[in-house]
Amino acid sequence: MKTLTKKRAKAFAIDMAIATAVTGVVEVLLRKKVKNEFIHVVVTPSLVTYGLEYLQLKNSGQTIGYKQQGLKLVSEDAAPLKSCNIIKRMLYRDYVSGFHFLGAAQNFAQYDGAVLPHDAKTHCYVQQKND
Repeated sequence: MKTLTKKRAKAFAIDMAIATAVTGVVEVLLRKKVKNEFIHVVVTPSLVTYGLEYLQLKNSGQTIGYKQQGLKLVSEDAAPLKSCNIIKRMLYRDYVSGFHFLGAAQNFAQYDGAVLPHDAKTHCYVQQKND
């Protein structure tokens, strides 16, 4: 596995740990007001996870995990990340990207982990920051 791919996996794990902790706090706050268990099991975790990632990527192109790993998401044309591209990237990653990658993994090997299917679909790539 390429170094950049390992960093991306670590960053994702960090971001999921943070989202899980925030979800736990939000659930405690909502538990008395919302009695529907579906909301607590499906809706709240999804909204918290996507919301945190969206806000962080929109503001700086980095999530907390990306910052810790020295990574940044940038668009191919160096323009600021667009809201629709961030949302498309998250949804594509979670629902389609894995199947696409399995079918054409060799197409992405040339990018050394900087571009995965969800990045290619939204014309973005992950770069290592040189701080």
